[in-house]
Amino acid sequence: MNKAKVLVFLTALLFIGCRNHNEGEGKAIFRYNESAGIATLDPAFAKDQALIWATSQLFNGLVRLDTNLHVEPCIAKRWDISDDGLVYTFTLRDDVYFHRSPLFNCDDSTRAVTASDFLYSFNRILSPEVASPGLWIFSHVADNGFSTPNDTTFIVKLKEPFGPMLSLLSMPYCSVVPHEVVEHYGSDFRSHPIGTGPFRLQYWKEGVKLVMRKNDYYFERDDNGVPLPYLDAVAVTFIIDKQTAFLEFIKGNLDFMNSLDASYKDEILTRTGQLKTKYATRIDMVSIPFLNTEYLGFKMDSTGGPLTDKRVRQAINYGFDREKMMKYMRNNVGRPGCQGMIPCGLGGHDASALYGYNYNPELSRRLLTEAGYPNGKGLPKIQLATTSSYLDLCKYIQQQLSLIGIDIKIDVNPPAALREQIAQGKAAWFRGSWIADYPDAENYMTLFYSPNKAPAGPNYTHFKSSQVDVLYRKAMVETDEETRAKLYRTMDSIVMSEAPVVVLYYDQILHFTHKNISGLRTNAMNALDLRFVKKQ
Repeated sequence: MNKAKVLVFLTALLFIGCRNHNEGEGKAIFRYNESAGIATLDPAFAKDQALIWATSQLFNGLVRLDTNLHVEPCIAKRWDISDDGLVYTFTLRDDVYFHRSPLFNCDDSTRAVTASDFLYSFNRILSPEVASPGLWIFSHVADNGFSTPNDTTFIVKLKEPFGPMLSLLSMPYCSVVPHEVVEHYGSDFRSHPIGTGPFRLQYWKEGVKLVMRKNDYYFERDDNGVPLPYLDAVAVTFIIDKQTAFLEFIKGNLDFMNSLDASYKDEILTRTGQLKTKYATRIDMVSIPFLNTEYLGFKMDSTGGPLTDKRVRQAINYGFDREKMMKYMRNNVGRPGCQGMIPCGLGGHDASALYGYNYNPELSRRLLTEAGYPNGKGLPKIQLATTSSYLDLCKYIQQQLSLIGIDIKIDVNPPAALREQIAQGKAAWFRGSWIADYPDAENYMTLFYSPNKAPAGPNYTHFKSSQVDVLYRKAMVETDEETRAKLYRTMDSIVMSEAPVVVLYYDQILHFTHKNISGLRTNAMNALDLRFVKKQ
């Protein structure tokens, strides 16, 4: 369906009204679409948003992140950290039970979670046979660093202090799973998940539909003592075409929509990023910072070429208007990337930083002249590698830079091919993005730590600074959050002065729901917390 037809269809739908389609009579069922698909329901493999959202409904861990990205209790009701920052002692609740399964050899088909279940679950992540992509989260744990003095005490010992450790333990990889069920199903645990979460699996036909029913024995209650969750079920569809999914949302066949696709962003949002009037009366929109920084990266150790000159990289940084780019290319969804690599919403970001780059074409021209390219004369064409999804954005930058004499050639690649080029250091200038795995600015400074040079690590620009390396190692073992944030800001300022990247923007989360939905919780990690959702 072309864009014009979609817009005509949408206009007609506005007068139909949103239908309340429940799959069960009188049941409160929350419905959303997952265009990316879901390949597994095993939390050991929850490596992307689609899998994290699904497994977060089915499983729990020791701790979780709240709406402000603070670590809060979950199955662990409290914890203590030793003075040297090496030993984390968790005291567990004794009223948490796994979803019912005939594999539990007892009358009520379930059993309570104990510390030994976390020992099993964490060692499973470490197992080479399992090959979990979450193995890296325990890289700071000492050998044989997990222990269980009793059923309600679980201990984690580290090799050296690591400030973000609690945040790491909030990741779905650290969910508790029952050994009886995992060992019975083996790799098929992916489609037979048994956890402790607010919902349990009822039905899953891959690529068609996923239904999760309320866990009637869930351990959490609201402030009034009412058992959670409020919903009866969650139903997930897998419509690949995003325009079609948008139409289903507008018709009321979906309760929730996450983010926007370029094909319909101008239909629903104004240039300033607000809901258009015709939708505002029937749809709610929540917008918060997303821990995702979009950028262009330079390969710093390229042999020869103009990009090895810091003045050329700085000229590019100053040479285009990020404010205008956000308004006309993204309907102001996100914030211009003018304050370093660390995104809004994360400790270490400095909204008043003077070490970023704003639009200053005169300074760009002066830097080019200093580099030996007055008005771009003698400057060879520079190739920028990107994907089709970011082609419009790159064309905007191409047009802006041409005004100061920088000639850009855009090389469009399939996403997998571009990732391979970047990892192998074959792209001198490339479009990239970095989404935080956990809420600590170490996530972003790791991109500039020289031992992490790609392909062994995520330092895709091959940036090297002994000063940044020293500060990074110091921050790794610093347990005070504010002190650590200051170290990150210092690192960020050094990185920006060398300009190994062009920060484009800090992303924004957009969540859309119909007016009959309330209580949906999220955070800057784009969590989907359905425990408190009500559907009228």
